Amino acid sequence: MQTRYILLDRDGVINHDSDNFIKSPDEWLPIDGSLEAITLLNQHGFRVIIISNQSGLARGLFDEKTLNAIHDKMRHAVELEGGKIEAIYFCPHQTSDLCECRKPKVGLLKQFAADYDVDLTKVSFIGDSLRDIQAAQAVGSTPILVKTGNGTKTLQNNPELLTSLLIFENLYDAAKFLIGR
Repeated sequence: MQTRYILLDRDGVINHDSDNFIKSPDEWLPIDGSLEAITLLNQHGFRVIIISNQSGLARGLFDEKTLNAIHDKMRHAVELEGGKIEAIYFCPHQTSDLCECRKPKVGLLKQFAADYDVDLTKVSFIGDSLRDIQAAQAVGSTPILVKTGNGTKTLQNNPELLTSLLIFENLYDAAKFLIGR
């Protein structure tokens, strides 16, 4: 069986987002059903990859050790549900740094594709923001929007997405759709 991958944004898709950033493991709180969604995807042959902007690093709000502790908490929470996160790719820059990895730029997606020898046109990317959608579209991946996090606001600000995207209430609903395809 061919390995299938699914790309997920972190904040607003797996865990509750904050305008003040997620700066510690204590602030990382999963969205209801998101951990189960990852497990469900794994059980149906998907390997889960996280693609996340983490400008709080460049802003000095937390350091890489703290980010690793947040990610350790997330991985452990997923494992307690019987799932696994294969890899986490993150951009540590701010918009003003003009890097190639900060979504909607495609550096993180291309790095994942190179590391795993994956055709990005055969992968879906689930996010809650316009930049997630734009990054997916730029590499030919299938963009999926969830209404959690910034998803509802993204739809309100970009009503044209209603006719051009797969849209779900949350990650669990998106996972159920993907495994049913």
